[in-house]
Amino acid sequence: MSPLEPDNYSAITATPQTTIGVIRANIPSLKTLMVLFKLRIVVLLLVAAMGGAFLAANGMPGVGALSLLLVTGGFAAAGSSALNQYFERKSDGLMKRTRKRPLVDGTIERPGWVPYVAAAMILLPSLAVLPFNPALTFFLLLGAAIYVFLYTLYLKPRTLLNIVIGGAAGSAAVLSGSAAVGNWADPGAMVLAFLLFLWTPTHFWSLAIAYKDDYARSNTPMLPVQTSARAAAWWVMLHTAATVFAALMLIFHPALGWIYGVPVGIATVDMLVRNMKLLKTPTPKLAMSLFKASNFYLLIVMLMLGIDAMI
Repeated sequence: MSPLEPDNYSAITATPQTTIGVIRANIPSLKTLMVLFKLRIVVLLLVAAMGGAFLAANGMPGVGALSLLLVTGGFAAAGSSALNQYFERKSDGLMKRTRKRPLVDGTIERPGWVPYVAAAMILLPSLAVLPFNPALTFFLLLGAAIYVFLYTLYLKPRTLLNIVIGGAAGSAAVLSGSAAVGNWADPGAMVLAFLLFLWTPTHFWSLAIAYKDDYARSNTPMLPVQTSARAAAWWVMLHTAATVFAALMLIFHPALGWIYGVPVGIATVDMLVRNMKLLKTPTPKLAMSLFKASNFYLLIVMLMLGIDAMI
């Protein structure tokens, strides 16, 4: 036996362990996947979709319809978010806020699988419900198409109206909720969808004021880059006022009342006060304060809507 044979034998027997180690090293961590699929945004979209379901059902939707909505809507929103990051990975690398995303900093070393997995997450659940709920399929695919193709690929790099039109993706999420319970054209759900459309510029332009230099560095024509911070704050206020008006109009929905109206009224005052402060002093700190408040406002609207509708 050659003296080299034991070493060769050891190398061969070590190969399976080495292979397993390589595979494990290339499986993204849970934290990485949460960032890639933007699970915080997914949760917010699912809450909005549930709001549409509660309004369309005039109360608590069936467990089956709600479960179907959470599964299909969750997968479609997560897949769309991953595609957004995949297509924007170069511009994300130019921005301080996004340069630590896993497709930018190398956490995911071989990202070629991302668009295929993301597309499957959108298409498979959406098409699976087509035979028995085509309206749900339509709104799931519509929301994904608006976010990925219309907003990410076409509008965002070309026009400051990007997020105004892109906000329709959130509206589609609401209408997927009303479609899940078989009543997508419910008037209350339509108002809520319009609220999401109006809320999105307030939410995103506040963030863009805070990160104006980032967007300028990435050559993204976001509103605060194209105009002054004060002018941007006025545009934010316009959308804030329209958003809170739509939220207050929902008080007149048959399924809602004071349980919804009182907390939303208090949150409305807070939103307007924060926006007025931003108008007076359009600083990044106050813009971030309004951005965080906009998240909280939408959450309050949706939670109170669900609670009041059930009661």
